[in-house]
Amino acid sequence: MIKEILKNLLTKKSAIPFPEDFKGNNEMLEIISSKKKIETGFKRSIKIRQVDSGSCNACEWECTALSNPIYDIQRFGIDFTASPRHADILLVTGPVSRQMELALRKTYLAMPEPKLVVACGDCAIDGGIYKGSYAVTNGAANVIPVDCCIKGCPPSPSDIIQALKKLLDALADNKAQIK
Repeated sequence: MIKEILKNLLTKKSAIPFPEDFKGNNEMLEIISSKKKIETGFKRSIKIRQVDSGSCNACEWECTALSNPIYDIQRFGIDFTASPRHADILLVTGPVSRQMELALRKTYLAMPEPKLVVACGDCAIDGGIYKGSYAVTNGAANVIPVDCCIKGCPPSPSDIIQALKKLLDALADNKAQIK
């Protein structure tokens, strides 16, 4: 690692550029205000259980980027968990293949109340390019109740952050109900 640091210093290698679609300071200020809503609604933190229900893994890569140093969703009190029993939000990606339908239902039922379901990506909303196939259920809403949809193929990490923020705002304004 020291060798890489010295190499970067000598070659003056530039840092990773900040994504242009991320709106920086204004968005961050709004997200910070949502942290108070997280504290009141979910007792200081939100844990997300992500389920890949048969996707092409593009949405998973974008969800993984939420935890990198650029987006760093953990600083807002939002984190991913491996257990549905510790989760507040179920983030579903993929068109929900017939093979994953039962696993998705069991994951949803294993989550404690209150819980939210977010369909992430066009496939999770209505099946996307797999819509109408015998092998899929055409979206998460046909299997479990969905509270929020994030459009895109795949949605960018900033889109996912904004959608989570809008969901929390709606909960704070009592426009959406926690199940």
